[in-house]
Amino acid sequence: MSQLNLNPSEHREKTTYFAEIILPLPLHGTFTYRIPFNLVDLLMVGSRVVVQFGRKKILTGIIYKIHTNPPEKYEAKSILDSLDPEPIINEQQLKFFGWISAYYMSSLGDVMNAAIPSGLKLSSESYIQLNPTFDINEYEGDEISDREEMIINHLINNQQLSYIQIEELLGIKSISATIKSLLQKDIILLFEELKEKFKPKYEKRIRLASQYTYGEEALEELFQILDKKPKQIDVLLKFLQIVPVMELQQLNPKGAQKAELTKAGISDSSLKTLTKNGVFEEFQVVIPRVDFSNDEEQYQFTLSSDQERAYNEIIDQFEKHDTVLFQGITGSGKTEIYIKLIEQALQEGGQVLYLVPEIALTTQIIRRLRKHFGDSLGVFHSKYSDSERVEVYNGIISQRYSFVIGVRSAIFLPFDNLSLIIVDEEHETTFKQYDRNPRFHARDSSIVLAQIHHAKVLLGTATPSLESYYNALHDRYGLVELNTRYGNVEVPKIHPTDMRAQRKKKLAKGDFSSVLFEELKETLEKNEQAIIFQNRRGYAPFLTCDDCGHIPKCPNCAVSLTYHMYQNNLKCHYCGYKEPSPTHCDSCNSNRIRTVGIGTERIEEELKTMLPEARIQRMDLDTTRKKYSYQQMIEDFENGQIDILVGTQMITKGLDFDKVTKVGILDADGIIHFPNFRSHERAFQLITQVSGRAGRRDKPGKVILQTNDTEQYVIQRVANYDFKGFYQSEILEREKYHYPPFFRLIQITFKDRDRQVSWDAAQTYMNLVKSELGKQRIKGPAEPIIGKIRNQFLTELIVRLERDKINLAAVKRLLLEKLMALEGMKQFKSVRVVFDVDPY
Repeated sequence: MSQLNLNPSEHREKTTYFAEIILPLPLHGTFTYRIPFNLVDLLMVGSRVVVQFGRKKILTGIIYKIHTNPPEKYEAKSILDSLDPEPIINEQQLKFFGWISAYYMSSLGDVMNAAIPSGLKLSSESYIQLNPTFDINEYEGDEISDREEMIINHLINNQQLSYIQIEELLGIKSISATIKSLLQKDIILLFEELKEKFKPKYEKRIRLASQYTYGEEALEELFQILDKKPKQIDVLLKFLQIVPVMELQQLNPKGAQKAELTKAGISDSSLKTLTKNGVFEEFQVVIPRVDFSNDEEQYQFTLSSDQERAYNEIIDQFEKHDTVLFQGITGSGKTEIYIKLIEQALQEGGQVLYLVPEIALTTQIIRRLRKHFGDSLGVFHSKYSDSERVEVYNGIISQRYSFVIGVRSAIFLPFDNLSLIIVDEEHETTFKQYDRNPRFHARDSSIVLAQIHHAKVLLGTATPSLESYYNALHDRYGLVELNTRYGNVEVPKIHPTDMRAQRKKKLAKGDFSSVLFEELKETLEKNEQAIIFQNRRGYAPFLTCDDCGHIPKCPNCAVSLTYHMYQNNLKCHYCGYKEPSPTHCDSCNSNRIRTVGIGTERIEEELKTMLPEARIQRMDLDTTRKKYSYQQMIEDFENGQIDILVGTQMITKGLDFDKVTKVGILDADGIIHFPNFRSHERAFQLITQVSGRAGRRDKPGKVILQTNDTEQYVIQRVANYDFKGFYQSEILEREKYHYPPFFRLIQITFKDRDRQVSWDAAQTYMNLVKSELGKQRIKGPAEPIIGKIRNQFLTELIVRLERDKINLAAVKRLLLEKLMALEGMKQFKSVRVVFDVDPY
């Protein structure tokens, strides 16, 4: 008779769970993996997992969804491991990722790559080990080479070797043939060792053994023991000076930095002896890489009556609108109003995100905010290392940081209770990501992020984008204006200067009008400061041969090479290609080569020649590549160690200098006449913003605006600070020619190494789309201004869609469906297609 089973649950089949995983790949959708039974209780949505993709790749993924439905068309691989006891991505983030992916027509994997600091992703590194079946006695001497024998002997003692270690062992870079030979002989096995990129930063510290901290008698006894060891007594005295345990015994557990002791000149060997003998204890603590603990006096300020009015109006507008446009002229004191709003949000228990367009802008603002908010402030930008960004990311999860200031990528941080987002200089183009997917706009995305968190958004600027101002006038946003400078300081006078007349009368000195030159001389005599703005770096845009007209061009891109005098080379600003500056023409061998146009390097050189007594500094991408170079230059300028600052548009944004009284703008025409429908808008914004750096205190400011056409309407509007008049003119043009805010744009770029293939792909795709979308809504194909970048030929299509009259999501689905049809055509397999929603 069979035994009765009293516990039938043991025979029940366990439920098999599956997870949809976001992988850091440019492929649309998620990937289904099976959850092993031993991980079922450990994995949660938002956790990192390790999975195998294909035969060789080991990737870090994020769990997007957990369910019980196996994939129909393939057998799911199992998740290899879990990395997190708690999720590092929260529900609000995943919802935001999904919106970014759908709206900007980008894969979730691309969003993940943009959102998660690389320090939180695993890397896989190839290693080798001996095959357990390997027996060296089975091989005769000539069957194993000398290099192979070196590796085998090393593996017998060390068990495993990385590729880097093998290169060092053999003293050669090319080790693939040796590794391949050992694999074919079944002597070694190849495997991947996973490493987490982020490692906490540790600090070594020293503390006194606890038995010597219980009163003066114990310490006196210790001094008696060390009586005849003066170097060890020196160490002990130095420690007690840093950590006075007799007065405050509770300080001892924290101890002193070991580095602080050794820097004080004590004997390192004596310290080691005292530690070995149990007098001291050495221990490690995890310390933050980014520390904004507040040692400075708090930043104190009082709002003016105008600022107080603006603040109250913003609060009132937040009752009616989730987004408020705050238009405050340059120097009106917007930052102090931001601080008061941030204080209120933090006091109510919410989190705050403060977005700025440029790293340069963070330097001054961080100092001001740090004085006010101390170590609750986190900073997140691209100049920080991977590990520093991970610490800020984790600091938000652990609630160390409730307030973060950062550039556009900060919108992806793991906030779970966001109550206020401030977008400073909301008009800035650097909030848009142009060079890689997802091609998102941080200002527009922040409004959706705020909706997810039920938060408020404040868009701050002196020169609103036309779209934001249009939305405010049509009651989609609230609108608050502040039209007086703090302390009733006057706005600087803008003086358009006719460069054609200057050259005709031979008054110009190089690229400087006589007016600007005399103003700079006067500035130096009065011990004041000046800013010179030219929106092109390098010495000159290009070189040309006076005999044959040849212009050196980049072999990879359809652009001329920019001349950099200080590096003595020609450089492509698109792909990074560079070559030595030529002494003779490559085409005709003439030595009559000259520069054409002006860049910041040339301006710096001219100023040093014309004003040799002046201290001149250039601020552009070439001079600010190092981590703290922005900060150092701004501090030097603030401290009066620089007389004239020459720079590109990074000097136009939100910087506040007491002694700047003059601003020179060298080439307004180049900005105004750039071939883009936004060129007039950007010219108005740039000129107004850089003008606003002058005369911000008690000394009046003056701006010399050099142009060939002083009657041009943008010049006239900006000289009179007439934003409303400028807006009225531009908005009519936008409506007439079907541009934003009346139409939405989607730019589709086709890239291929063959120009004809790129063109044919665009033409074929347009034919697929226009039958359903309508011929009037898709324009092209056309070659862009720069038709070749990094050896890829470009062809563009532009889709124009009536705002609020067409289903945008349905159009995007159609565009992606037709892309799949194009990708299925054999002749276009090599073509890469990029969608850019809301370009320019």
